[in-house]
Amino acid sequence: MTDLFKQLLRQRGLDESFLCPKYENLFNPLEIKGVEAAVRRIRKAKEGGEKIIIYGDYDADGITSSTLLNDALKSYGCKKVEIILPNRFIDGYGLNMPAVETIAKKNATLVVTVDCGSGSEDVIAELKRRGIDVIVTDHHEIPSVPKSAVAVINPKQGDRDGIRMAGVGVAFTLARALNMDMNGGKCDGQEKWLLDLVVIGTICDSMELREENRILTYFGMKVLEKTRRPGIKELARVAGVDLQKLNTHAIGFQLGPRINAAGRMKSADLALDLMTSKSRSKALLLAEELDVLNGERREAQEKAVGEIEVSDKDAVIVACGDWPEGILGIIAGRLVELYEKPAFALTRLADGRLKGSGRSFGDFSLAKALQSCSDGLLLAGGGHAGACGVSLEKENLEKFREEINGYYKSLNLRDQERFLRSKSDLKLPDLSGLTEGLFAEISMLEPFGDGNAEPVFEFDGCVRSSRVLKDKHLSVMLRDKNGREMKMMAFYAPEEWKNLESNTRARVQFALTKNEWHGKVSIEGNILSLERLEEIC
Repeated sequence: MTDLFKQLLRQRGLDESFLCPKYENLFNPLEIKGVEAAVRRIRKAKEGGEKIIIYGDYDADGITSSTLLNDALKSYGCKKVEIILPNRFIDGYGLNMPAVETIAKKNATLVVTVDCGSGSEDVIAELKRRGIDVIVTDHHEIPSVPKSAVAVINPKQGDRDGIRMAGVGVAFTLARALNMDMNGGKCDGQEKWLLDLVVIGTICDSMELREENRILTYFGMKVLEKTRRPGIKELARVAGVDLQKLNTHAIGFQLGPRINAAGRMKSADLALDLMTSKSRSKALLLAEELDVLNGERREAQEKAVGEIEVSDKDAVIVACGDWPEGILGIIAGRLVELYEKPAFALTRLADGRLKGSGRSFGDFSLAKALQSCSDGLLLAGGGHAGACGVSLEKENLEKFREEINGYYKSLNLRDQERFLRSKSDLKLPDLSGLTEGLFAEISMLEPFGDGNAEPVFEFDGCVRSSRVLKDKHLSVMLRDKNGREMKMMAFYAPEEWKNLESNTRARVQFALTKNEWHGKVSIEGNILSLERLEEIC
């Protein structure tokens, strides 16, 4: 083990149990409230040949959750299983009243939700009135447990509140319990083949990758490398992802966006069909369609962001335009990245109303900001500290902007930008320890995410050369005091970085990357922040 890697582990307080977690250290699924009751009801449905509806969500977590539970129920012996996903543009999020009629027409007697349902007591009560039982599996906040459900599996209730799984992790908990029920109280190991879905949904839903999620995603990466699913194989091929050289970036920025593009731009059913497909030729066509949709999403997103003019006087950006409803959240997120301010992106609906998404960071809670709005200003609004949805009449746009910014200013927040700055794990005296061996050791920490960020190094060095590539990217050659040099790249570099002069000193924060070109391997840096120092070298 290299000295730098040992330092990194000490800095993070990590040990062998994190590097090499044990699958058997996962909690017993029967310890989670609601699991035993859910298994009993599903066993009854299996024995009675009942029709079961899985009701999911239109994002990557919801799609992987739905696919996973579909596989688990069929492996358990349930013969009549069907998945329903809401349409973002027609149904909105979650289990809703229009879904009641759809479910009833299918002659189902049991609904199992995934990644939704914790706040749907009225819908669940109506389904119960019609003789349809509901099991909720979810991971969102649970203001009050739906009393009409026959079982609610949500780690945020009961005494296991410390478990922070994605919706797909909760679905996997039920899948493990079903596997135990048909194997004398112990899993037979076949449930592990579902972990390819767990790692995709967990990473794409930005879950904290510690404790149970560390175990699930660690083994999920191994299963994903050898996945049996034609849909994932073809999606990886279209996205240019080598499943044998898998990393977090490939899942979060190549596979995930293509899965999400279906629900954002058209219908989540396309991604669901891909995940559940048994035919490689059909999977290839679906993967190619998702790739096209993702290109359209990216183009629409870049066009929207390019249209937005941000006022320096506003602490919170409130932007409005004629943009696809499905990309509003990522437009708002991109504005946060570019301007380091909380942001709302709203679009004009056909009926004249405005609908949008907000993204925030630090100490500014969007949920509290919406609650501060005057009575009657909003038609609807809600969410969490960092993300929310909102709708209002178009004539109230300026008043909304004024009230949101007024609320921000009333908080007297200071230096919120610090929450967006990269934090260095180690400050380096030179470049000597940045080797291919260290890169391989850092890969042992994969997958990276919240609670287990990719390691960031800080170094003050001499700029030997600096080039701007394609008017977008920056290539810098840095040298240390011993003459060792390393190439570092900044993709989509800020304009203020591009006039970096040779033979001056700079402070960089960077992550390690490996560049393979024509059989030659080199270790390089991916620049996260750059600061000029007032020194000549």
